[in-house]
Amino acid sequence: MFILGIETSTKTGSVAVVSEDAVIAQYSLNIEVTHSERLMSTVDRVLKDSGIPIADMDGFAIAIGPGSFTGLRIGLAAVKGLAFATGKPVAAVPTLKALAWNLPQAGHPVCPMLDARKNEVYAALYKYQGLELLQLMPEATIPLAEIANRIPGTVLFTGEASRLYQQALEQAFGDRALFAPRTACLPSAAAVAEIGLDMIRKGEQIDPDNLTPLYIRRPEAEVAWEKRQALP
Repeated sequence: MFILGIETSTKTGSVAVVSEDAVIAQYSLNIEVTHSERLMSTVDRVLKDSGIPIADMDGFAIAIGPGSFTGLRIGLAAVKGLAFATGKPVAAVPTLKALAWNLPQAGHPVCPMLDARKNEVYAALYKYQGLELLQLMPEATIPLAEIANRIPGTVLFTGEASRLYQQALEQAFGDRALFAPRTACLPSAAAVAEIGLDMIRKGEQIDPDNLTPLYIRRPEAEVAWEKRQALP
């Protein structure tokens, strides 16, 4: 079984192919180039280098957010196109869950976080119970000033925002704050694909027509438009 995973939640774009036994290929790039410029060429490269044609994929997995509004739309549009073209199933994988997936040996709850700007983060809380990843707190937009009140006990932080706001988190949590290594903090299409493989195997795929981003917070452009419409 082969799954193509796509991760476009942040500036770090990632495409991977996994099977039930291995990560066959993964390409990640963290540069100032939009996903619209590089995503499909990256998909082509991963397929070519892995030697597995798109027709041999058993399904697709896509990170649905939270994260960059533009990046998520581009990733979802690409997967919708691939799914409609091939008729293969799609798994919708929450971005924060995929980040927590990178830390299966964690002895403490894992808090993946991404920068939501305005001194806020997108965060959730997970804990491994054996091989099962349990969600303890749903995805939310949380002000940095409030996060220590939301999460008790010792926490292992991961995700790009955990590095960006490490000093603030250390001040808020004291010795309760632990931090994952940088290699575990980057969004990973391989993690998305691995979760997606398990979801598809269990029949938990989604109709491509119903595939939507998990924004949590409404896009600024939508809020600004509503304000303009309300003006006399």
